[in-house]
Formats: sequence, structure tokens, C-alpha cells
Amino acid sequence: MRRADKVIITCAITGGIHTPSMSPYLPITPDQIAREAVAAAEAGAAMIHLHARDPETGKPDQTPERFGEFLPRIKQQSDAILNLTTGGALGMSLEERLAPALRFQPEVASMNMGSFNFNISGAAGRHTAFRHDWEAPYLEGSKDMILSNTFRQIEHGMQVLGANGTRFEFECYDVGHLYNLAHFAERKIVEPPFFIQCIFGILGGIGSDPENLLHMRATADRLFGNDYYLSVLAAGRHQMPFVTMSAILGGNVRVGLEDSLYAGRGRLAQSNAEQVARIRRILEELSLEIATPAEARMMLATKGGDNVAF
Repeated sequence: MRRADKVIITCAITGGIHTPSMSPYLPITPDQIAREAVAAAEAGAAMIHLHARDPETGKPDQTPERFGEFLPRIKQQSDAILNLTTGGALGMSLEERLAPALRFQPEVASMNMGSFNFNISGAAGRHTAFRHDWEAPYLEGSKDMILSNTFRQIEHGMQVLGANGTRFEFECYDVGHLYNLAHFAERKIVEPPFFIQCIFGILGGIGSDPENLLHMRATADRLFGNDYYLSVLAAGRHQMPFVTMSAILGGNVRVGLEDSLYAGRGRLAQSNAEQVARIRRILEELSLEIATPAEARMMLATKGGDNVAF
């Protein structure tokens, strides 16, 4: 892989997994999402990964109109690379998931690299009361949910978003997803450098064992050589140890309330910026430098913040 001279910190602000009853600090409204994104960038995040939610109920909302309520505000107040989800939330169609990135033509969009069982029902068992009636069925329903990313769907997403100059955060939840990306790379549907986000600890994907991170990196090295940058995220309590390991190995890191609601054992993070500041302190103590947005743009060969449609 391309060792990162400076570490790109990505911050995933709210996601589509956690529900409002799990933390009072989870950003829900456009104001909250914009404020959290700007603060995370100020704390050191070069890239901001964004989902949207219904401001009344907190339910994931993938309509372009909802994204439009915060994207221009974040851009006006921050130079961070804005990365829009195409994963959306469980149960959404491909058309729904692609709609915001098609409308706003961001520098970067996420791209899930394979279909798999995505089970987050365990979170329901840890909460006895929910503020909204959608939360428990949403979590429990994931026991019977396949996150669909077929080869046809992936290729379509790559082509229609790539035509607008959008590059990708390739989300790989298991080893086979790396081979799926190699298939599209060999066909020249996507071009390097590849920003590969390896994801650990989601039930249905690869487990959060350190040996698995080494295996994912070794596999990506065989498939992509020097044509990719590694980044890592891990769910819940595995977040900080895994992303620190990624940086030590020469990779990049992702934190944020999408991936973990905590800032330590049993202590809820009160903001995304708190997690960014924490990983920044760890990395700087290890004598690792943090990439600015401009440096991240150079590394990932994005089209620049002036060439988006918001």
C-alpha cells in the first residue's frame, strides 16, 4: 500500500445504525449535523462522512433535500472533504441510496463492495426503552436483512457517480470485498489511487481481531500493490485500538459517532470532535502527522471542493 506520510482522519458524523435513544449526543437535525461536522474538521478531520436523518424522529433519511439542509453550511465553514454515503440505511433501495451523491456530485462517496448480512439487532437488547416507535423494529429487523450490493449495483454506482468526477471510499466488510474491488479495477471501471476503508466488528462481516486487520492489509497488498491507501474503522469498543493499529501500519483512520458512541469504557462521547481530538492526540504522541484537507485531496486525487454541486 501507499504508506501515508500524513494520516487522513475521517469522521463519520451520525450514520444509519445508531438510534436516538442510544445517546443524547447523536446528531439528528441539520443544525446538529452541520455543527458537529464543522467542529470535527476544526479538531483535525480532513474528511467528513455524512448521512442525514429526519429531524423529528432521528430515522435515517436519504432524500437529497435533507442533505441539502446541511451540505452548503458545512462547506461554507470548513475546507474538509465532504464524503456522502451511498449505503444509506437498512432497507433502502439503490436509487434512494445514490440520490444525494447524484444530486450534489461530492468529491468522495462511499461504495460498499459486496452484499452481506448486516445484523445490528444486538443493540436492541441493550436498551429497554426507546423514544421513537421505529427504533426497536429497525434494529430487530436487521436479523433478516441483507445489505444488497450486487455486482450490477456496484458497477452502476461507480459509473454514474464517477461520471461526475466523484471518487470513492471503498467500504470492505470482509476479505471477499477486496477481490470484488480488484475485479472492477482490472476492468478499469475505477482508477487508482484507491481509498480502501476496511471495516471490522459488524456482525455479518469480518471480526474485530487484530490478525484480521493484518490479513486484510496483506490481501490488499497482493491485489493492489502501491495503488491504494488503507483506512480502518471498527465498531464500538474496538474503535480506538483498531484505528491506532492502522496508523502504526502506515494507514489512515476513521472515527465518529456512526462507528462508536463512546469516548472510553462506559463513557458516552459528547461530540464527534471529542473522538477526533482523542485519536489526534494518540497519533501525535506516536510522532505521526495529521493530513490537512489539502494534503488529503492531493493523496486521493479528488476533484476539489470547488467542483461539487452544492
